[in-house]
Amino acid sequence: MADKDLAFITATEAITAFKARKLSPVELLKAVEAQFDKANGKVNAFTYTFFDQALIQARNAEKRYATGRPTRPFEGVPLMIKDIHQIKGYVTTFGSLLHKRNVDEVTELFVERMLKAKPVLIGRSTNPEFAASCITHSRLWGITRNPWNTRYNSGGSTGGGAAAVAAGMTVLSDGSDYAGSIRVPASSCGVFGYKPPAGRVPHSQPWNLNGYAVFGPITRSVADAALMMNVIAGQHPRDITSVREKLRYPDRYEKIKGWRVAYSPDLGCFEVDPEVAKATRAALEAFREAGAEIEEVELGWSKDIVLGFLAHARENDFEPAHLLPMHKRKLLTNYIRANTPRTDLAKRLTYADSLNLRADMWAKLAPVLKRCQVLLCPTLAIPAQPANYNPVDRSLKINGKKVESEIGWVMTFPFNMLSQLPAATVPCGFAKSGVPIGLQIVGRPYDDLTVFQAAAAFEKARPWRKYRPKL
Repeated sequence: MADKDLAFITATEAITAFKARKLSPVELLKAVEAQFDKANGKVNAFTYTFFDQALIQARNAEKRYATGRPTRPFEGVPLMIKDIHQIKGYVTTFGSLLHKRNVDEVTELFVERMLKAKPVLIGRSTNPEFAASCITHSRLWGITRNPWNTRYNSGGSTGGGAAAVAAGMTVLSDGSDYAGSIRVPASSCGVFGYKPPAGRVPHSQPWNLNGYAVFGPITRSVADAALMMNVIAGQHPRDITSVREKLRYPDRYEKIKGWRVAYSPDLGCFEVDPEVAKATRAALEAFREAGAEIEEVELGWSKDIVLGFLAHARENDFEPAHLLPMHKRKLLTNYIRANTPRTDLAKRLTYADSLNLRADMWAKLAPVLKRCQVLLCPTLAIPAQPANYNPVDRSLKINGKKVESEIGWVMTFPFNMLSQLPAATVPCGFAKSGVPIGLQIVGRPYDDLTVFQAAAAFEKARPWRKYRPKL
């Protein structure tokens, strides 16, 4: 296999080849590093790289496979970790000039589990400052570009991870998701992204109490995401919110023949770009071919859900930035400095109002998910934002109508408000710009495996790995 093809292998394929002695972890690492040398200057997906250290890890893995000793789940597989997830002894900048020399004293709970699975850690992925935007750009690290068309942004906040997976610069990436930070960039970059339900993957204090934020995988295949979830999911004694149930995520799933699948083109409250609407509606045919029945539904959700999300965010995130002394505020990226007017916008609703909105959202969605196994909808209302998109600019329009500039174009955040629902994004087409378009699959509360089953059925019917960005 040529290096250019080897760099795009899946983790499950790589592990099978390692065990059969048809591929070595060192060979895979060299292919990924060669792809990094080729692509990262155009994309800017990494904050730090650890290729020298990674080579030692790959050689150790190679020895274990060669001698037939027991191996760990990620043994020898290249992995990158987002630059907001702490690793003891490493610099984690959170994408901020305020933390550019921050050395971690602890390791995030789920990161501990990933590292114990013995991946080859190749670097840290870019994210917006404090992961607080749906595009990836910061004053510290600059713009992360979409590998399919570098005039566009990778999406955020796990933009570096999604771009690197798509461009063959890593095999696996972790992610976090508070408003869509896994699904937004996975959609824009044409890879698979999965937001687990709240509590499925443990989270360090105090952010485990936030309610909206979760951790999950960004991968090239559904099977790779299952591999990652089998490592990172499960109750942890240091996270009171982590759920007791321990799932086993298969790498193969039964057919979906006889299913009833709901489809909402706009969730009742989003303006959706015609290219997105066309691609996501066309994707329904894959489910019909697999034997499922499609029911188009009208959810009737209020446009105020944007304000409801911001009201929650105001109570959890935005005020601390506003309270920083001025000499520190001057170091912040513009969308963080602009949080004060955004909190003013959010104050149109109280925190209690946001709770009532969430209750109403579930009241309208629950009957749909009672009769249908999953809900399908676009992941984003537009394919992607321009590379230099400014979320502080209030002029964003879709279909000639003004929408909220930060989250009014992402159809992911409602399922953080309903955080017990698992949600995935699968690549389902391309815009004229060459940027991928994603289809979102949402399941019943804590019904992860049904979402994986639906995603696997779509992957089989419309395999996306045959497409690669031309960098």
